Amino acid sequence: MKSRERVLRLLAHQPIDRMAVFSGMGNVTVHGLNKYGWHFAEIHTDPQKMAQVAASTFEMFGFECAVVPFDMGVEAEALGSKVNFYTGHQDILYPTISHHLAERVVEIDLQIPEDLSGAGRIPVVTQALGILKKELGNEVAIGSWILGPYTLAGQLVDISDLAKSVFKKAELVDELLAKLSQVIIRLASIYRSAGADYITIREMGAGPDILSPRLFEKMILPHLKVIFSKIGSPNILHICGDTNAIVEQMYLSNADAISVEKRNDIALTRKKLGPEAIILGNIDGYNTLCKGTPSDVEVEVKEAIYRGVSSIWPGCDIWPEVPKANMEALVSTTEKYGKMG
Repeated sequence: MKSRERVLRLLAHQPIDRMAVFSGMGNVTVHGLNKYGWHFAEIHTDPQKMAQVAASTFEMFGFECAVVPFDMGVEAEALGSKVNFYTGHQDILYPTISHHLAERVVEIDLQIPEDLSGAGRIPVVTQALGILKKELGNEVAIGSWILGPYTLAGQLVDISDLAKSVFKKAELVDELLAKLSQVIIRLASIYRSAGADYITIREMGAGPDILSPRLFEKMILPHLKVIFSKIGSPNILHICGDTNAIVEQMYLSNADAISVEKRNDIALTRKKLGPEAIILGNIDGYNTLCKGTPSDVEVEVKEAIYRGVSSIWPGCDIWPEVPKANMEALVSTTEKYGKMG
């Protein structure tokens, strides 16, 4: 199978020849940057550079996807927050929010652009998706990702005030999450029209490390259900941290697949959700892929397969300074041990 067919058949619950090795999150590497002679800071605002670096991970290592964007500020910037791109820096510094739309939830005046497709850097992402679709779309699945409503809210207001407001002003937070869910639904449609084959919703700010499972079920899950009922397939829900207490709720979100980090007990999650669930993740994108050895990578991939993942997928963004040998080990070990049947 071609990589594109393998990934899309997996997400559609159709038979595949072997496990895919891919992601729905950041997988840009310094090796791709060096190939073109660019600095990390300049690939977030130029669609051609964004697309070429996204494609380079497939082209150089056989990693079976091309995913844009790379930073968490796209949606918030389109809605009025300001982003620092660290222009001029040569180090790997991800863009961060330099000025929130409001500091407190009660102060937020959310004005959703009528033409969302033209707001902020959304045109950069859609143009990059179009380039990837045209140049690579027959070979590899094209992915994009959007922050979940609570995580996006944390990019619009001070995160500590948002956390307090969950308890003190729950109705106001719920109203904000409902509005942001509609933004996410619209943006998913924009990205699909531009060329994205699959969409990952990253609700990393709402995991059990931050919100209790009870709060997740009450405040976050209803909005996720709305989102996944509207954004079409294929889609994935990703949540960071120790998700063991909420994997059943994640599954109930109606996402086609769920993505978890290394701290999730994959064997237990597989037992809870059954054989048909598409469970992705459990590969440590920093400590193993970036800081480990090829042997460490091989062991972790084999363990993830044994414990029950549906395909090999780093549990978060791959840190760009990942060694070449580790990326090669990630792909080759999947090819060797991920045979289906």
